[in-house]
Amino acid sequence: MEERSEKNLAASFASESQAAARNQAFAQKADHEGNTGTARLFRALAEAESVQARRYLMILRGKIGSTRENLEAARRRVNQTVKETYPLMIEEAGKEGLTNVETAFTQTLQAKTSHETLIEKNSGGQSSERDPDYYVCQICGFISESRAPERCPICGAIPGKFKLIG
Repeated sequence: MEERSEKNLAASFASESQAAARNQAFAQKADHEGNTGTARLFRALAEAESVQARRYLMILRGKIGSTRENLEAARRRVNQTVKETYPLMIEEAGKEGLTNVETAFTQTLQAKTSHETLIEKNSGGQSSERDPDYYVCQICGFISESRAPERCPICGAIPGKFKLIG
């Protein structure tokens, strides 16, 4: 594949992934405002953009390996954000006096650290006798195995703020 096309695919993957996340947030806002039809539209748009993002990722040869390779790639990416990306962003937000941004980045760093643990726990890449459900905190991104905690250990969210990923 030509270098330019590979760059375009990577840019399209990033763009579609961001659009999917943005439309999910728009859907939540529409739901909150009682606009259920519009919320469904935003969720449909988000799903379509996720489909497009996955398609571009699949075309990018070598980006999806075996489950074991994918776990290792996920571990490396999470490790980099924990060690390099978020500490720098926390520091910069602190210097700018942006307490809410600093808190969001700090909580994300803490959640990513717990993600590392989950990835390591699954590093064999094989299903086990015990395939747990996961509960994702919709405030900070913390992942809990098997059940939602009484309070999120990172942001203090209640069980109702956790989404079951079964």
